[in-house]
Amino acid sequence: MKSIIAGRIEAAADGTQRTSSVRWALAGLSLSMLLASLGTSIANVGLPTLAQAFGVSFQAVQWIVLAYLLAITTLIVSVGRLGDIAGRRRLLLAGIALYTAASALCGVAPALWLLIGARAAQGLGAAIMMALTIAFVGETVPKARTGSAMGLLGTMSAVGTALGPSLGGVLIAGFGWRAIFFVSVPLGLLTLLLAYRHLPLDRHDPKTDRPGFDSLGTLLLALALAAYGLAMTLGRGHFGPLNIALLLAALLGAAFFLLVEARVPSPLIRLAAFRDALLSGSLAMNLLVSAVMMATLVVGPFYLSRSLGLEAAIVGIVMSIGPAISTVSGIPAGRLVDRLGAPVMVMVGLVAMAAGSLALSLLPALFGVAGYVAAIAVLTPGYQLFQAANNTAVMADVHADQRGVISGLLSLSRNLGLITGASAMGALFAIASAATDIATAAPEAVATGMRITFAVAAALIVGAIAIAGASRRIAGRPSRSAKAS
Repeated sequence: MKSIIAGRIEAAADGTQRTSSVRWALAGLSLSMLLASLGTSIANVGLPTLAQAFGVSFQAVQWIVLAYLLAITTLIVSVGRLGDIAGRRRLLLAGIALYTAASALCGVAPALWLLIGARAAQGLGAAIMMALTIAFVGETVPKARTGSAMGLLGTMSAVGTALGPSLGGVLIAGFGWRAIFFVSVPLGLLTLLLAYRHLPLDRHDPKTDRPGFDSLGTLLLALALAAYGLAMTLGRGHFGPLNIALLLAALLGAAFFLLVEARVPSPLIRLAAFRDALLSGSLAMNLLVSAVMMATLVVGPFYLSRSLGLEAAIVGIVMSIGPAISTVSGIPAGRLVDRLGAPVMVMVGLVAMAAGSLALSLLPALFGVAGYVAAIAVLTPGYQLFQAANNTAVMADVHADQRGVISGLLSLSRNLGLITGASAMGALFAIASAATDIATAAPEAVATGMRITFAVAAALIVGAIAIAGASRRIAGRPSRSAKAS
């Protein structure tokens, strides 16, 4: 009897210890996501100060932001795959260490070229952190709580993005521009400590069983994505010969990449994975949804200032409402996914986003700022619900040796959506406004552009709903081989 009681006490203690370790591991993963998102937004507010500090043009100083974004976009799939092969824990630790060291280097950089190089290195660290943080959820969190974990990571991503501009402004005003990079150093060290102590150890498989790393495929994909990213960001949405040349280079690079992947023994991305309707559909939906969310960041400030006549400070407050709603809705969204299931919540999230996009097209013209805020209050929780459900659905049944690359593909589709949304939705807004310069356009023209842009956004979300339904039908259809048997 005593032995049974002692065994139960020991099991209970072991369970409590394991739960505590999971919580600390999730805290480390959350900080990792926070840091990567913070690095995306905190530098933007400092660009005017940096241009003055280095005595360079705004076009030159833009590369401080572009270097970070391009490094993430071009390398996020590759580092995910490298984590699958070499070990996710050791690579994540290396990524956090690189991000932290690069942040310190950004803070002491004496010249612009060195700052841009350090930002690229910081972007590589962020790519590792973004790709492997989602991949680690399957190894650290019980399956029944996956949705909650995804919701928490979505919340931390929103917090980092929302915190960046305000924190950056305070730090620059109080301590100078170098502080916006130094602030990530102690946070990075804390993240590194938590990850080192609480993340599960990598499994040591025999070296003969390990697949090789697809170096050529990695290079081709990086070049194609870099060309696409530059095509979509240079010229601020105005396409010229250089943008067209870069798009053609991206298409050519993608074609060569597909040829290589079909022939190498250990491809970076198994092309057969895209025959999975659920994966392909999820990536396509992620891209469309991210493009729509970027439209709120690109179009919103112009509409609030030019059409509604709000002062800059009030515009900032109104624009912060969306990220604030994201922050408080992420964890509840994840819990709903755990309770009601990912497929259902994907649909619910998309329907809410369609309603929110349509509301952004109609309500601000009728009710002004109140209409804008009401529409955002519908759109943003829908986005958080979709993200938590979509990530959970994709990662639920992924084989352990593919978690890194699939997680990287999810992050890549989101980044491509953000880049495409900034360019394409911004260009649509300008065309719909019928103005050569949005900054000086008439209030009525800007209102027209807002209405048309978000009507198109609603149509894109309806397209995502159609993709969700079609992918579920195809995935549920028995294969020919199954029928034959």
